Amino acid sequence: MERVTTIAELRARVARLRAAGATIGFVPTMGALHEGHLALVRLAAEQADEVVVSIFVNPAQFDRADDLSAYPRDLAGDERALAGLGAAAPVLVFAPEADELYPRPPATSVRVAGLGDHLCGASRPGHFDGVGLVVVKLLNIVAPDLAVFGRKDRQQLQIVRRLVADLDLPVELLAVPTVRESDGVALSSRNRRLSAEERSTARALPQALGAAVLAARRARTAGEELPTATLREAAREVLDVPGVEVDYLEVVDPDGLQPVTGPLAPDGVVVVAVAAHVGPVRLIDNVEVGDVPDEERLLDAAG
Repeated sequence: MERVTTIAELRARVARLRAAGATIGFVPTMGALHEGHLALVRLAAEQADEVVVSIFVNPAQFDRADDLSAYPRDLAGDERALAGLGAAAPVLVFAPEADELYPRPPATSVRVAGLGDHLCGASRPGHFDGVGLVVVKLLNIVAPDLAVFGRKDRQQLQIVRRLVADLDLPVELLAVPTVRESDGVALSSRNRRLSAEERSTARALPQALGAAVLAARRARTAGEELPTATLREAAREVLDVPGVEVDYLEVVDPDGLQPVTGPLAPDGVVVVAVAAHVGPVRLIDNVEVGDVPDEERLLDAAG
């Protein structure tokens, strides 16, 4: 495994891999790697000959300077975790400084209208414009055959899918289900900033999603339609605990992530998405209600 820090170095190394006939998988990250990230790398290694992992805390997607400065960074630890993957370890780690990707303040943003304006976009103005910009830059720099993203960041995933389609970028996108800790909490680099008490409180998020899943399953078993308001109410009741400040709790369609207000049919599929502050940390999670494997993964972990 080799670390490169400049665009020129990366392109030269990828060109040599391609000249040798290798296909390239790519996993973009902001570091502070955990098992969720490693699951992305494993899938990339299964699907491509060689894997590139980027580690870059992208300043363009932070709306607050204090959030950017507090974001955890541990490049040496990240490289140890990647090396521990053995045969699945990436051949290249791309870890540029900010001025390598942004030698001047960018005058360009990549905005996906509609998809980025609500949910996390409503409370983090400009966030997804910065995500779109860095994803397009990285895909252009690495030029991979495939790139892997996680379904925990559902809104980001859908935005990337749309921009790749709209811009005809020649890359296949793969998605990995949310990886959870033993108590159901979705793995996130931000979890490192939680105190022990806050970490315990964070269990309310997957438990709330689990309550929505169980409400939907009861209706599904009875062959009945379920008001989406009932899904929200089931989850909201669990979230109503000290230490959790809800940013949003929404029922949306799986593709456009637009609000669903009508009843959920027994065979219907919706996403229940939540964002909440636990202490100083903003956490997100979601479950695809009606997607039985996603429901089972959540319920198995959350108990």
